[in-house]
Amino acid sequence: MRLPRFSTVVRRIPFEYLPFADAASEGLPLSRLLRLSLFQVTVGMATALLVGTLNRVMIVELMVPAWVVALMVGLPLLAAPFRALTGFRSDTHRSAFGWRRVPFIWTGTLLQFCGLAIMPFALLVLSGQGQVPTPPWFGQAAAGLAFLTVGIGLQTAQTAGLALATDKADDATRPRVVALMYVMLLAGMLGSSFLFSLLLAEFTPQRLIQVVQGAAVITMVVNSVALWKQEARDPARAAALRGAPAPAFRDAWRRFLSKGRARRYLWAVGLGTAAFNMQDVILEPYGGEILHLSVGATSALTALMACGALAGFALSARLLGRGMDALRLAAWGAVAGLPAFSAVVFAAPLESALAFRVGATGIGFGGGLFAVGTLSAAMRMEERAFVGLALGAWGAVQATAAGLSVAGGGALRDLASTLARSGDLGVALANPVTGYNVVYHLEMLLLFVTLVAIGPLVGRRSSGASTAPRRFGLADLPG
Repeated sequence: MRLPRFSTVVRRIPFEYLPFADAASEGLPLSRLLRLSLFQVTVGMATALLVGTLNRVMIVELMVPAWVVALMVGLPLLAAPFRALTGFRSDTHRSAFGWRRVPFIWTGTLLQFCGLAIMPFALLVLSGQGQVPTPPWFGQAAAGLAFLTVGIGLQTAQTAGLALATDKADDATRPRVVALMYVMLLAGMLGSSFLFSLLLAEFTPQRLIQVVQGAAVITMVVNSVALWKQEARDPARAAALRGAPAPAFRDAWRRFLSKGRARRYLWAVGLGTAAFNMQDVILEPYGGEILHLSVGATSALTALMACGALAGFALSARLLGRGMDALRLAAWGAVAGLPAFSAVVFAAPLESALAFRVGATGIGFGGGLFAVGTLSAAMRMEERAFVGLALGAWGAVQATAAGLSVAGGGALRDLASTLARSGDLGVALANPVTGYNVVYHLEMLLLFVTLVAIGPLVGRRSSGASTAPRRFGLADLPG
């Protein structure tokens, strides 16, 4: 019996049953939308490579001091505050072809390619395994340049890419487009992490060069496919802007902040992002040291958090598609994080690995709701002409808060554990779990502060229309 071809089977499936079919619109068909979202895959791949794979390779195989590794991994954060400027420049860019977003996505892709191309050689020189002897500062400078270049590239490409997706999507489908972008980012991170672990299972300097430079080539090819014919040439726009004065970033930024709710919104984004990310570096050590889980069991936590995040993305797309306020959704994400962190804290006295896994899944779920909600709100905070500025501001605060909170969470855990072991916190807290609990309780406090910050914004339309806000607890407090 001859089986039908897979393509034939797929064509027989009704369109509405295909994944993310409801995110498509007349101006952005599903095939074009999926192709555009590929830039998020390369961003996820670069993130997984820098923060995960190379982090371990530098410390274990190349024996680079941990403080140097932490410095290199943190260097891309230097580019994060400039994402608002990048978004604004993509809004007002004057191209001979009338393009706005494509030049910035392409520039970010080239920077990623160049940084990844030189990175393996720079790391080998940094570790002293280069072919030519060099002073120590040269290897550190070369590795720092590679990490910084990749960081600038991926943040530039992501900011302009999200702005382009916003330009193409209509108001009805934009929430589902946001969810799709997050799913593709997560897919890029998880898929590339698994692939890198397989390719570098038997480490050699030659294999490191092949894998990292292979990632550079994949980034160039995939982003080229994603960009092909996504933004039409507009000579009329180029001609109209040729004689007009160029808008100043300072004026646009002041106008953005003068709307009253932008500052509170950015504070909410920063606090909520810090709350959900501070535990990233201590979650697996908590499972191993406190609950005595195996390496395989703690490694599976990443998959559990990813599943929770995917559930959050799916629910976000559904609720936002039905007209739910984006900031109300973000607030519910913060609320969902509270019992999730509580489950992780109570897993130690209960000696329950199940509670720990449920808590980790819940953290991913709440973080997914919060991320999609705040990004959707950013897409509606400015008119179409300056949406890149709003997205850049969201990305700048989100990336900076995530990086600083991860570093701060690890440092706070070490400090609290040292004080607990020395008895400075009292006999009752002289326990290995104290350092972890300090971080988790601080994250819950930050979630409450996030709700205080976001409450007055819930129910208000980003366009500034005067509508009566729906009641949401802390939003009703005076002032």
